[in-house]
Amino acid sequence: MTLDDKLARVLADDLRDLMVVSYIVLGNNSVTNRFIERTYQMPVHAWSSLYAVAKFPGIRAKEIRLIFPRPQNTISRAISQLEQRGFVRQEASAADGREKRVFATPSGLKILAEMTDHSRKRQAELFSPLSDDERQMFFQLAHKIAAGPHLLQSNVMGQDDA
Repeated sequence: MTLDDKLARVLADDLRDLMVVSYIVLGNNSVTNRFIERTYQMPVHAWSSLYAVAKFPGIRAKEIRLIFPRPQNTISRAISQLEQRGFVRQEASAADGREKRVFATPSGLKILAEMTDHSRKRQAELFSPLSDDERQMFFQLAHKIAAGPHLLQSNVMGQDDA
């Protein structure tokens, strides 16, 4: 049995829905993340954190995990790495001096613009097999799953949704 046959069998099995989503995400990550890490020496959790900080100036590090579900300590390490490289700065909140707000620096915005340009091209490449209508439908369905109550919590995996 060839590797293509094995993949086809896994993607047609009773866990096909989860497997195809995992295959797409992991496949893209192996291309995109490897490029970002090699080109910019930045792990995925750092560049996704920089993306969130640029989109939402003054965001708190703990809020980033709501946008990019990762453990809090991973996000905190990413913010520290970005700060050490001069890509973000942290400021005490005006409302609570113990709370830190994170802002992108000009050099952070510059490097993010480069990474975003590459990512847009990768996005077009990845979704090129789909027509515009199919892309829209895929996005709507994926958004419905992402916004649903069971992406980050599970009753069947021993987690209460409450």
